[in-house]
Amino acid sequence: EGAFSEVVLAQEKLNGRMFAVKCIPKKALKGKESSIENEIAVLRKIKHENIVALEDIYESPDHLYLIMQLVSGGELFDRIVEKGFYTEKDASTLIRQVLDAVNYLHRMGIVHRDLKPENLLYFNPQDESKIMISDFGLSKMEGSGDVMSTACGTPGYVAPEVLAQKPYSKAVDCWSIGVIAYILLCGYPPFYDENDSKLFEQILKADYEFDAPYWDDISDSAKDFIGSLMEKDPAKRFTCDLALRHPWISGDTALCKNIHESVSRQIKKNFAKSKWRQAFNATAVVRHMRRLQLGSSMGSSMDQATLYTLLPPRGRRLECHDTATEDVRMPGCVGMQARRGCRLQPVREEVDGSQLGRG
Repeated sequence: EGAFSEVVLAQEKLNGRMFAVKCIPKKALKGKESSIENEIAVLRKIKHENIVALEDIYESPDHLYLIMQLVSGGELFDRIVEKGFYTEKDASTLIRQVLDAVNYLHRMGIVHRDLKPENLLYFNPQDESKIMISDFGLSKMEGSGDVMSTACGTPGYVAPEVLAQKPYSKAVDCWSIGVIAYILLCGYPPFYDENDSKLFEQILKADYEFDAPYWDDISDSAKDFIGSLMEKDPAKRFTCDLALRHPWISGDTALCKNIHESVSRQIKKNFAKSKWRQAFNATAVVRHMRRLQLGSSMGSSMDQATLYTLLPPRGRRLECHDTATEDVRMPGCVGMQARRGCRLQPVREEVDGSQLGRG
């Protein structure tokens, strides 16, 4: 829904608690009602410490508002690059949390279908912050006899069976976790080609390597773990439950050697942000944000909320410094979910909250 939604900040005045509000124009939902209904149904069903929660839903004549738990710790890759010390053990701890959350989803009959580093956010800026899974726009609930066959996901992270347009299962999430684990240990993706058809051919063959010198200091246990998840045959691929019991996750085989220099260099090289973006002081952004009052018609927990809308100039992207952003595109503009420092002077947009009513 990033293609037609806007994400803004909201503050509950009673206790100062912050939320992320996903604002979806109803006119943009025409023909896509089932997609947002599916996302809401999934979010309402789940509650896990490593999954961004849906707090509430509100509706106005023109918009649907999803009140989401706000996370403030930034994106996975940004935090790794910031660190001065990073080890296999750190990567193992991250993947264990992801596995635990996805294992929970699978037990609930839910397949995420779009697991990737951009959807893994830190809960807060503290060094020991937990990781959170976000964005359930492509998630799917497994129904009785319901076979998934829709090709969806992000190139580079999708399982071979998805590209082969074969019926698939929750095993596609396990493949994606394997790809993420691979990147966390070397800083570059296992599959890459400028030509999409060649990229897909690599994935279909599960054609990846543990290249020297980048993998020379990585344990055999880590490579075995990745191979268990990035198994071409979904029937042989490790489930989340099996992966959680692998020695690299549950034991002490993950090495404690500092691999930060090599991994961070490759992350910056292979996952660089747009080079033209300008730094902008977070305090200045907050100072220029317009505080918008929502009427008491919002109801219970959001009675006196303040919405902050951040929109950049037309044709520009608004991103954050050392933080996570959720890019949201609307006609003529791009929005974001602000979590910490922001880049580019935002353009303020007024929102009439007087018509908001309970959904």
